[in-house]
Amino acid sequence: MSSSKPVKLKLAWYRRLTVPQFTVLTGLLVIFLGTIFLSTPFCSSSKVGIWESFFTATSAVTVTGLTIIDVGKDLTFLGQVLLSIMLIIGGLGLMAITTFLQGFVVSGTELRCRLDRGKTLDEFGVGGVGRTFRGILLTAAVLIFLGAVVLFYFGFTDIANLQERIWASIFHSISAYNNAGFALWSESLQNYQNNGVVNVVIIALILLGGLGWRVTSDLWANRKNLTFRRLSLHTRLVIRTSFFLLCLGTFGLLLTEFIEQGPFFLSIDWNQRLLIAFFESVSARTAGFTNMPMSIESISDSGLLLLMTLMFIGASPGGTGGGIKTTTVAALMAATRSTLRGEETVVIRHRQISDKVVLKAVGITVGSLLFILLMALFITMSSNFGSQQHFSFLEILFTCISAFATVGFDIGVTQNLNTFGQLILIVGMFVGRLGILLLLSAIWQLLNKDRIQRQNRIGYPREDLYV
Repeated sequence: MSSSKPVKLKLAWYRRLTVPQFTVLTGLLVIFLGTIFLSTPFCSSSKVGIWESFFTATSAVTVTGLTIIDVGKDLTFLGQVLLSIMLIIGGLGLMAITTFLQGFVVSGTELRCRLDRGKTLDEFGVGGVGRTFRGILLTAAVLIFLGAVVLFYFGFTDIANLQERIWASIFHSISAYNNAGFALWSESLQNYQNNGVVNVVIIALILLGGLGWRVTSDLWANRKNLTFRRLSLHTRLVIRTSFFLLCLGTFGLLLTEFIEQGPFFLSIDWNQRLLIAFFESVSARTAGFTNMPMSIESISDSGLLLLMTLMFIGASPGGTGGGIKTTTVAALMAATRSTLRGEETVVIRHRQISDKVVLKAVGITVGSLLFILLMALFITMSSNFGSQQHFSFLEILFTCISAFATVGFDIGVTQNLNTFGQLILIVGMFVGRLGILLLLSAIWQLLNKDRIQRQNRIGYPREDLYV
């Protein structure tokens, strides 16, 4: 009897972890292991030290794509394989991976525990988490394989070496589906800006990964009699919002660059402009691939502002991308419409949305905006903590949104930041991928466990507030 007590005490610390706390620890652990392995001579050249490995591992696990190294030159083949594994872990979702692992280490299968784990996958019910995770893996594997096959046979046909061509197809298919934006070439996909197959495949993988597993599974379940009305409200809302954002980004970018005479768009014909604008509109939704020079000299200020808006919104819940999510924006727009109409409830497509969902959307948006502004403030002040090139506020804000929304667009700022500035981006990438509310929830639950239990049994009187 006495020998069993120490074991229980030893295991008690992680059995008491909540899902948000467990998710944060899992993410930090994967980043730590990735940093150690990437810094070894087996995975990288002498140019890649601990700091470069730490930044790259964080960017990979958070599927951001920002990098201070040349992936194709500074990483060995083994290092690139390790990087792609981290992309899969981060892309399929740290929260999904955590849910799967938690089943092995957290005792108890009560209804409350299953509901708690279900929140990590944005589940609405108490269905089997294992079945959901298997579905995520199977969908990802099939789509990545198909994308790699098409890229190999019809896309990267200019690569003569067979092994390099196979690996380039697999790596970029993984990176695209996981909305990571990592490429084996320093200029990303600029050399393939006129290659229709490469552009279409990358766009398709980005969209399928960004839509989320719930949308793809809903479409698959209704494949025999696919009509828009048969789909769930979530699926219809994601598709409508995504389509609107794609049109807004494509035609908006064409318009801004035409009116402001964007240097790059002036140098190409209208067919190329349309393809590149569509590609960048898709990629801005947290993918980070570029098929055009991405700098403050090549894109107008209004074009950069449009891209920042798309980056901030991001992909959809349950997808491989970041941002505040399309459904969050849709919920806020519906709440605004209800306010203007003087209605007391929020209704979307003849369905009433709960106050809890609206409050969560407000919390995500406000928290994300404040965090991005705080990042920009610290990076602006970071020039006092070491040598750093001077950047305009637009450049700094663009980079902060790119990091927090896990996009990976870089306009020449990341590599030229000092260590403190790059550390701010690392924190932003990690917080952005996990979600601002999940991280704050993990901290709040750790510091206020007793207070949370008391609040559950306390009610307060209502009073109006003028806003």
